[in-house]
Amino acid sequence: MTQTKARVALSLPGGGLSGALYQVGALAALHDGLEGIEEYAVYVGHAGGSVVAASLAGGISAERLYRALLDPADPFFPLERRHVLAPDIGEWQRMLKTGYLALRHALPRLDPRKSGPQPLGAKERLLEELDRLEDSVPAGLFTLAKFERVISDYFVRREIPNVFFEMPRQLRIIAYDLDSGERAVFGGPGRDHVPVSLACSASCALPLFFSPVRIGERHYIDGGLCSMTHFDVARSAKADFTIVVNPRVPVTTRGEAVPTGYGLGTSVRDKGALWVLNQSRRIASQAMLDREMADPPEGMGVLLLSPHPEDGVLFLRNNRSFEARRSVLEHAYRSTRARLTAWLDRHAEFATRIGLRAK
Repeated sequence: MTQTKARVALSLPGGGLSGALYQVGALAALHDGLEGIEEYAVYVGHAGGSVVAASLAGGISAERLYRALLDPADPFFPLERRHVLAPDIGEWQRMLKTGYLALRHALPRLDPRKSGPQPLGAKERLLEELDRLEDSVPAGLFTLAKFERVISDYFVRREIPNVFFEMPRQLRIIAYDLDSGERAVFGGPGRDHVPVSLACSASCALPLFFSPVRIGERHYIDGGLCSMTHFDVARSAKADFTIVVNPRVPVTTRGEAVPTGYGLGTSVRDKGALWVLNQSRRIASQAMLDREMADPPEGMGVLLLSPHPEDGVLFLRNNRSFEARRSVLEHAYRSTRARLTAWLDRHAEFATRIGLRAK
């Protein structure tokens, strides 16, 4: 049988902190269980997956990340919750200023002595004028400025280039332009001048939670809005095989106890509005992924590594807890090793043809 070494791309969709933990565990298992991939043709990341992709493209091994995240005393990657959930003071100040201006415009119209006869009643006019305040709602609750600085410092300390054209391997970070709706592929032609840490921040800017990230004169948001795989980016790097490590699956409780801050629940609903929103994004992301997996680019092989829906209960735990993080890392490693063995058994001929084999 003729063996042709494949050009393999790595695609890392977002999934928050717990998703990044899953990816690191899965990638460590890939390294330990699969031969034939010294490095990837291109590293494609968005949202939480962007930082993992940048680390790997910059020369940090998955095993080193895995060891660091397993050891709470290891300062290798010192990201903390306060670096991510930093209130966007500027947006709250904008809310107060523009809210005041909106009320100044509204009050004269509510005074019949100044506005004259009105076709609407007083209550209807009040509701209509209150609509002005919608535009004063903050563009995001939190800013990613601290997050960007921490990632930039991490790159410096670990000798990871913070510019795309100095990366030892091809890296592409995905975000979307807020004011045009167009996809931005940072690291690609015309967009390789942007600091990698800033591109990662832009890709992580989940609407409502995080304010859009400004780069130059444009504002950018979450890179996972329209695609989970970005197969075309892998194809542009002449990849003929893509490994997708997707941590974002809908949580299936099926009678499992749901951990909450006040005891055990029985439904995702018991975790409140933020987790209802989280689950809705997981459902939408899964539907998007299913469509993309059903129709990959012609001639491209794909290996999808993703948690089983029943494994989703792991992600319901508070990821500030070291034990919760360790559970995700170790489960991702074990389950990926088992899944990889099964995949190689089912696709032995194809794997051999492109130069992949079990260690």
